[in-house]
Amino acid sequence: MGMVMAVSFTRYGRLYYLDPGEHSPRVGDKVLVPTDGGPEVAECVWAPQWVSDDVAGLPVCAGPATAEHLGRDEANRRRRAEGRSIAKRLIREHGLPMKVIGIDYLDAAEVFKVYFTAPQRVDFRALVRDLARAMRARVELRQVGPRDEARLQGGIGPCGRDLCCATFLKDFEPVSVRMAKEQDLPVNPLRIAGACGRLMCCLKYEHPLYVQAHERMPALGSRVETPQGGGQVVGRNVPGDTVTVRLSSGGRCQCPSASVCSPRRQHDEHYGDGGDGASGD
Repeated sequence: MGMVMAVSFTRYGRLYYLDPGEHSPRVGDKVLVPTDGGPEVAECVWAPQWVSDDVAGLPVCAGPATAEHLGRDEANRRRRAEGRSIAKRLIREHGLPMKVIGIDYLDAAEVFKVYFTAPQRVDFRALVRDLARAMRARVELRQVGPRDEARLQGGIGPCGRDLCCATFLKDFEPVSVRMAKEQDLPVNPLRIAGACGRLMCCLKYEHPLYVQAHERMPALGSRVETPQGGGQVVGRNVPGDTVTVRLSSGGRCQCPSASVCSPRRQHDEHYGDGGDGASGD
């Protein structure tokens, strides 16, 4: 158990979790976050609160941001905006098939990091020289994929909420079409793709629950006995923990999965349907 707070470097941006240490910032306060390039200014999104999880190893909040820190942060923002404008202009002049996604600027080392997407590998050596001359700083270009593009740009997902990758999701985990099939979702690229054009990350969130439920519930096509009579399982509803059975006598019924599993039926036959737990020994 420990104290945790959350900050964001941009409004509605990705959340970063910190150990508040001896500080008690309120929501909306500007605080300092330790980074590889030195302390950076971020906005407190969650005030410090106790959590039951083990939070050892989190970066420690470096305290409230002073006027000097806020001025430096504003100057860096202006430099990033200037760098983006210069990068876009020079890319057009060089005729390169590149799209600028994000700009990062480390004032301590005087380095611009330009993130871009391109349909293929691009020879940008001449562009880097012109960028360094125009920006009066060292420039690094980094090509990113579709998922990183969505994370850096942000946006709204098919669910109507901010993109997971742009808010709280730290790492991209493998997602497969099999996960959609096992959750009885339509295997339609337009229905299961996110803003990046790849399979939605949220397909993985509930997948372990479906795997566990399918191991416990009767398989599709299996013969079972229900309160309405025997039949064949033709459907399973994991969120509702029910199965749909096509009865041998005709028609269908939907009943709790526990009522058609063998251990439950043996228990009811031995102890009766009252469930009073009385033993026959």
